[in-house]
Amino acid sequence: MDEHKKVPKRIAQTVLNSLKGGVVPRIGLPYVTVGRKNEIEALLHDVDIISEGGASFRFIVGRYGSGKSFLLQTIRNYVMDRGFIVADADLSPERRLQGTRGQGLATYRELISNLSTKTRPEGGALTLVLDRWISAVQSEAMGETGLGPDDPALAAATDRKIYAVTASVSEMVHCFEFGRLLSAYYRAYVEGDDETKAKVVRWFRGEYALKSEAKEALGVNMIVTDDDWYDYLKLFATFFRLAGYAGMMIMVDELVNIYKIPNSITRQYNYEKMLTMYNDTLQGKAKYLGILMGATPQALEDRRRGIYSYEALRSRLSEGRFSRPGARDLLAPVIRLEPLTAEEMLVLCEKLADMHADLYGCRRPVTTEELAAFIRVEYGRIGADRNITPREVIRDFIELLDLLYQHEDMDLAALLASDEFSYAASEAVSDETDAAYAEFTI
Repeated sequence: MDEHKKVPKRIAQTVLNSLKGGVVPRIGLPYVTVGRKNEIEALLHDVDIISEGGASFRFIVGRYGSGKSFLLQTIRNYVMDRGFIVADADLSPERRLQGTRGQGLATYRELISNLSTKTRPEGGALTLVLDRWISAVQSEAMGETGLGPDDPALAAATDRKIYAVTASVSEMVHCFEFGRLLSAYYRAYVEGDDETKAKVVRWFRGEYALKSEAKEALGVNMIVTDDDWYDYLKLFATFFRLAGYAGMMIMVDELVNIYKIPNSITRQYNYEKMLTMYNDTLQGKAKYLGILMGATPQALEDRRRGIYSYEALRSRLSEGRFSRPGARDLLAPVIRLEPLTAEEMLVLCEKLADMHADLYGCRRPVTTEELAAFIRVEYGRIGADRNITPREVIRDFIELLDLLYQHEDMDLAALLASDEFSYAASEAVSDETDAAYAEFTI
């Protein structure tokens, strides 16, 4: 076997624990990414367009455990490396795109809370971004005017530059309030007024419930609401570009929670908000902004409750006559995840086995031939071609590795032959499936 890349133990522990628990790790993904090359290339093409002032909107569609959240997190890491700011959120009964009890605002708050950059990948990057931007604007003003950092005139010169930034987004909704808040943050930054800085950040996070409260605290008669939160995200995207970042990528997963809304009118309002966001990106009303949303096939295609129940979205998102499994149009707004092949799963399991062995300082307990046998059992189950998902296979495999590490007397072949693993094995694995493993079992 080729020399594998050694993974830091902290990252290996996080990756293995997350995957065993059925959760996508937020770090270490490059060590275990397998397949999805075409999907990643298609999405990175969007990234180039966004960084040039464009916008994009894509749906990533796959069954539970098929790898859509994994793909979203992979793209998250890619774009942060390319200088993007990323905001991600999972929808839930409390977080929607629109709601009568602040569910849309709750999604906005989650997105802003999770703002991440390459140097702050764990989220909470808003204050860092604001401070770095003000420091850069101040340095620029000093260079242009020759003023020293203690010169009182520097504040006025910097204010003018801040105004120039906000003027460049003057055609956007709420730009005036946005600019006033940036100026207030700058003055508080210069004066060391941490209390006012905190108030501005609180406003940006959508944490003021009443306009009167915001007026008293900051002198602005506006707050982020359930109806206009998306407008502020568009403002942030343009501002982040002016602050030196390549653009902003928004990732919203678990759209199934909109599909599950029992009230049809509430569902329609959510789909209407989705349509607004979709149209904005395609019509050039948003700049430096990419939006990725994760959904199950049912949440997309169900004509009664899914996204396709909203005719304006269905007509825009439906596949054409020529796209089919194995030959999908990856430039279309909907990217449908094809199942990982048996060969790709074998490569992934090899990576995990090496990572596990390095973490626990032991010899890798399975050979490539034994790995092929494990994959054969998993993919040989009745209905595996339609129902098996990477999540299930990975969870089973990490459990096997843990058992073999803890019980040296255990034998992999015996475990694979046990009732727990073989009860659903198909008696007749197709010739094509056997051929897929042939190169690994020689």
